[in-house]
Amino acid sequence: MPVRLQDPAAFIRDNTAVESAGLVPEVALHLATDITPIWQASEAFLEAHGIEPPFWAFAWPGSQLIARYILDNPERVRGKRVLDVACGCGLAAIAAVMAGASAVEANDIDQMALEATALNATLNSATVTLLAGDLVGSKPDCDLLVIGDVCYNGAMAARIMPWLLDCAQHCEVWLCDPGRHYAPKLDLDILVQQNVQTTQELESTDQRTTTLFSLRGISAQG
Repeated sequence: MPVRLQDPAAFIRDNTAVESAGLVPEVALHLATDITPIWQASEAFLEAHGIEPPFWAFAWPGSQLIARYILDNPERVRGKRVLDVACGCGLAAIAAVMAGASAVEANDIDQMALEATALNATLNSATVTLLAGDLVGSKPDCDLLVIGDVCYNGAMAARIMPWLLDCAQHCEVWLCDPGRHYAPKLDLDILVQQNVQTTQELESTDQRTTTLFSLRGISAQG
């Protein structure tokens, strides 16, 4: 049985460095680098301590582009209730706070991601409400739902896309994807598309063409 970390926040602070994502220099984050211990952490160590793979320790292309678009277009979120699903490090949520959202929630199924988001929000003096658990199938109470980097395999895309399309019937939904094979093949509105720098350790490439889509008004039947 895994031994849970007694102090997840301390683990995050001890195994990351405070830096910023390349596309969003305004936001400070606890991120893994090639000189921090978590980068070399073995799967056995993570499993023994009940830690999921540390996706929260990286600013993924989708979250970077969502955050960049929000900060460049604050009128799109100002005064709105924003929900960042699969928040990872919380970058998009923090950007929404900076852009003047009236309330921001960050959701992830990984408790360590929520711990990282809380630390990162504090770094940026941002008020973000943490929301744990799997929201797929629920009806989120928000004006804008943002989500990125979730179409990484067929099973995930097949499960999450019908839910996002259903959510788009009652709130605005933005989906950001860095060119994954399982991204939806739908005629979606493109808000912005940009090459985003990545790390080869994660993506086997130096950059990915990343697209932020709007799902507003698209039905689950297409």
